[in-house]
Amino acid sequence: MTLSKPLQLGVLLYPAFELLDVFGPLEMFASLGAERVRIHTIAATPGPVPSALGMDGPSGPSVVADLAFDDVPALDVLLVPGGVGTIAALGDERLLAFLASSAADTAIVASVCSGSALLAKAGVLDGHRATSNKQFFSLATAQSDKVRWVEAARWVDDGRVVTSSGVSAGMDMALALIARLFDVSTAEAVAVGTEYTWHRDAEVDPFVAYLNHAGASR
Repeated sequence: MTLSKPLQLGVLLYPAFELLDVFGPLEMFASLGAERVRIHTIAATPGPVPSALGMDGPSGPSVVADLAFDDVPALDVLLVPGGVGTIAALGDERLLAFLASSAADTAIVASVCSGSALLAKAGVLDGHRATSNKQFFSLATAQSDKVRWVEAARWVDDGRVVTSSGVSAGMDMALALIARLFDVSTAEAVAVGTEYTWHRDAEVDPFVAYLNHAGASR
């Protein structure tokens, strides 16, 4: 892909999104500096969007969305977080339509955790390999049988779509994307600067042992 200068990165916000799904990857990208990345926060309407607080719904700290769906500029990367709010968002036709239309014009669409369930429901993952949060894996797979779901993967890079496992896996995915879009030494410098141990092998997934554990208990 041909990068914009700086890289245009959009992140979707919706009620009860998972905080680390957003800010883990954003910390990695933000470490590139303003000359190399521009971050846009996006929601149905501009303004504060409440995050999740555990499994208790949209009762966590709010994050301000700068842009409405209709005002999003051309993006290089669109990031879709997961969280307990995913379940309600799966019924939000406007949000799903935004994902479908944005995916057609965005070079890379990435998700963290159950964000892949939203992408699957919107048809963005059709024909692609993808993964999701392991404990709630069935939530994602139930949204489409046109996706080649990968159970054992920290993240899956399938070209135009890149999906990660749960929560903290988004940081590993973000570093892999930085290595792909810039270079490995840049990704390594970001990992060192954030004092983060980068798990580089996407196929090493210790949490697959908990596949659908949480989903089965609910």
